[in-house]
Amino acid sequence: MTLLDKHGVRLTVDDAIATVTLANAAKRNAQSPAMWRALAEAGSLLPGNVRIVVLRAEGKSFSAGLDRQAFTPEGFDGEPSFLDLARGTDEALDATIAEYQEAFTWWRRTDLVSIAAVQGHAIGAGFQLALACDLRVAAQDAQFAMRETSLGLVPDLTGTHPLVGLVGYARALEICATGRFVHADEAGRIGLANVVVPGDELDGAVADLAAALLAAPRDAVIETKALLAGVAGRGYEEQCRAERAAQARRLRDLAGAGD
Repeated sequence: MTLLDKHGVRLTVDDAIATVTLANAAKRNAQSPAMWRALAEAGSLLPGNVRIVVLRAEGKSFSAGLDRQAFTPEGFDGEPSFLDLARGTDEALDATIAEYQEAFTWWRRTDLVSIAAVQGHAIGAGFQLALACDLRVAAQDAQFAMRETSLGLVPDLTGTHPLVGLVGYARALEICATGRFVHADEAGRIGLANVVVPGDELDGAVADLAAALLAAPRDAVIETKALLAGVAGRGYEEQCRAERAAQARRLRDLAGAGD
């Protein structure tokens, strides 16, 4: 069932699995504000029974990053150019970037597990979109790069937090500040990719991972994801208390189900 198909974004749902497809292969799935709004809308349209969201892309590239048209004086049709935004107030610029970030924030909702299937280039905004997901399956030709710093900018589409969490501060700084490519084999070795497979096995590997995630009861996965997601903000003893509280909820639910 197709729920959304616009601005290079298509959302389909098959029972408990939703698929969000970047569908502008002719432009290597380069991103624009219109695409970001469509991605945010896709998150809002998910039916309540969806447990897994797969993010994939048509064509040879996952996403070549921000469409360079954003940096031209004319910008995109019907949109303020980035140059115009830069001339606005700090409050207006902050609000606009916050709106753009909405395309990247919903993928880590505790009631979902999101999987990015990455082939080819995932550059800049494309890299950050892959980082927005909980898990990443990479084809052997995948190449990740954070090019913003090389352009005199900073990564601002929510990618810095997950990148540091995955690879550590020092490696994240090196990747961002140099703008170099991280190839699939290295991505798997440093924890950036959960699985690396030949390109023709990408869809199958994602399907296998989704099936394995669906095998566990939904509430247990939700509680476990929340526990793990909160580790960075808790001390050891606080995390122990959180584990006890979560387990108590699960045991009570299981006991109630047996009555």
